[in-house]
Amino acid sequence: MKTTDIDYAVGGTKYIGYLAVDEARAGKRPGVLLAPEGPGLGDLCKSFARKLADLGYVAYAMDYHGGGRVLELPDAIGRIQAFMANPQGIRDIATTALGVLKSQPQTDTSRLAAIGYCFGGTTALELARSGADLKAAVGFHSGLGTARPQDAANIKGKILVNIGVDDPVIPKEQRAAFEQEMSAAKVDWRMNLYGGVGHSFTNPDVSRLNRPGFAYHAPSDRRSWAAMLDLFDEVFGKV
Repeated sequence: MKTTDIDYAVGGTKYIGYLAVDEARAGKRPGVLLAPEGPGLGDLCKSFARKLADLGYVAYAMDYHGGGRVLELPDAIGRIQAFMANPQGIRDIATTALGVLKSQPQTDTSRLAAIGYCFGGTTALELARSGADLKAAVGFHSGLGTARPQDAANIKGKILVNIGVDDPVIPKEQRAAFEQEMSAAKVDWRMNLYGGVGHSFTNPDVSRLNRPGFAYHAPSDRRSWAAMLDLFDEVFGKV
């Protein structure tokens, strides 16, 4: 497997993403853009990229803080709030990162998806709302709110979000608003709800944050990953 850092620039800021691809496989294959949890592109998201590459995808994990930085949560929250107030900024960064993925010689540019975790899931959804040519966008414990719900009309692919019922970051009112947004735009969407599960349920190290309602949940981690692969099989065919 080849793994390498590839940078890109948006608005004068250099971002450093992480590519994983199995060069031993012949031919082009679907490309998956990954967006990390709020603090930034760390080892966990990179491991997900390698896992996807092992399965036959071209995987590129994006950076949205610049310089490949992983921020302390309070610092990350400030940047995330700015992106949420005006999603054009994160859409531009994600669109440029998607361009890096598309430029890889192994990538079948007609078969693209974006996935993300926490604010990374929000990023994948905002990229879809921007009208990006995605077959699927998947969020894991992803914030569902947007300042531009009308842009759901631009979504071209299928949407999957995996949410813990007890997630303090994504209350049921936000889930209901997302349901209305997707349905009004006639999007092909699905939402998996996991009972007794909180935020960051895919992160085995999240307990170190010592935040109420943040906890790893191995069964939901496995189930949500399987749900994503099922959607990929649906939109891409078997890899």
